[in-house]
Amino acid sequence: MDDELNVTYITLDGHVDVNKYRYLYFLIIFTVYILIICCNFTIVCLIWIHTNLHEPMYIFIAALLLNSVVFSSALYPKLLIDFLSEQLIISYPACLFQFFLFYSLSSSEFLLLAAMAYDRYVSICKPLQYPNIMRKTTVSIFLFLAWLVPACHTAVAVMLSSNMKLCNFTLKGIFCNNSIYSLHCVTSRALSIFGIFALLDVGLLPFLFILFTYTRILVISYRSCREVKKKAAQTCLPHLLVLISFSCLCAYDIIIARLGSNFPKTARLIMTLQAVLYHPLFNPIIYGLKMKEISKHLKKLFYQAKVI
Repeated sequence: MDDELNVTYITLDGHVDVNKYRYLYFLIIFTVYILIICCNFTIVCLIWIHTNLHEPMYIFIAALLLNSVVFSSALYPKLLIDFLSEQLIISYPACLFQFFLFYSLSSSEFLLLAAMAYDRYVSICKPLQYPNIMRKTTVSIFLFLAWLVPACHTAVAVMLSSNMKLCNFTLKGIFCNNSIYSLHCVTSRALSIFGIFALLDVGLLPFLFILFTYTRILVISYRSCREVKKKAAQTCLPHLLVLISFSCLCAYDIIIARLGSNFPKTARLIMTLQAVLYHPLFNPIIYGLKMKEISKHLKKLFYQAKVI
């Protein structure tokens, strides 16, 4: 506690040998951060520029990639500062804000994937009704709700946490996630109940909806002609790969941070870094390689750059 400024500071105790490898850590994180920004924005710009990509599916992909950039920007700058700092600390208000961005944007990814699953379902299973169902207004509403609903859920958790008294000032992590609950003097029943509700509302229910939707697509495409099967495989496989990747990382966060499993410090750091390192890079790589139209424009872009 800083009495002069009346600000509570939290020590981030999740780093391993940061004094010994600080410059190596900094170089790796900085390089990955630049790659995340470049890869995601390259595909977003392609979708923005080319009119044949101005379709709901590609708009949702662009939103997902922008979400990844903002998600990374909520974590990476602070990590880079920490690697070059003598004291690995963060103020409690800043910690709550980072917590808000982390879970709000993570939940938004689930809802965006759910919207993409619905878009694929309508496109493949109800192609004649697709233009009437997936209008610009519908897409805008889906995007608005995908960011608003998680933000409201997470804001409630932040407000409840901000009123809790702290007895522990050491966080077992490199950024602020569910581990902040271990800082509280007492376990809040209201916070626990709301956490379960939020997990079901913006996590489990969208996940089940996505599984149900793709199961329906699989069943209908199996009964259809070869062309429908090919379309389903080309457009649904990237979404499923992203869903599986992100779901595994979310499951880890719940198990480790929420349930307080006694993982070794090094193992915890490695798993945490996986959550913030490869997934934001995984999205643009998968969509860039597996989505036919995006891949085609990427090849043209790189060919032109090579010629120049």
